[in-house]
Amino acid sequence: MISCFMNIEIQNAGLKDLSSLRQLEEICFPLDQWPLIDLIGVLTLPGIIRKKAVQGERFIGFIAGDVRKREGVGWITTIAVSPDYRGLGIGKKLLSICEVEMNIPKILLSVRKSNQAAINMYLNSGYYQKEIWESYYNGGEDGIVFEKRR
Repeated sequence: MISCFMNIEIQNAGLKDLSSLRQLEEICFPLDQWPLIDLIGVLTLPGIIRKKAVQGERFIGFIAGDVRKREGVGWITTIAVSPDYRGLGIGKKLLSICEVEMNIPKILLSVRKSNQAAINMYLNSGYYQKEIWESYYNGGEDGIVFEKRR
C-alpha cells in the first residue's frame, strides 16, 4: 500500500487487474476504450508505472505512466476514476503518485477537449496547455495536450 485516504488505497496494479481495468475502461471511455492487447501491455510491459485506487475489493481508479528516458519525457497514458468516486480527489492523488514515481522533469498527457472536469484537475495540478491535436479522438473530437515541468 502506498497511500490511504477515505478508506481508499493506492496500490500497484498488475495483470490480475485486467478484468477490473476492462470494466473501468468501458464505463469511463465508451468511445475510446483500449483494445484488450493494449490493456495487457499497460499492465505488463516494463517501464510503465501503473497504479490502482481501490476501496476494499472494489477497483475504482487507474493510472499509467510511460517513462521515455531517452526523450526526457513521461506520458500519462491513461487515467480513470469510476463515476461514483469522482470529485473526491482520487484522480489527483493517482496523478501525483504517478508523477513522483515517473521521476522525470517533463510530463505530457492528452485529454478530450470536452472533458472539462479533467482539464480543471490538470490545470490545478500544474499542467498547462501545450498544443491541440485536431480530430484526435474517436468521433473526431480534438485532443488537448498538456505539459508539466517538475
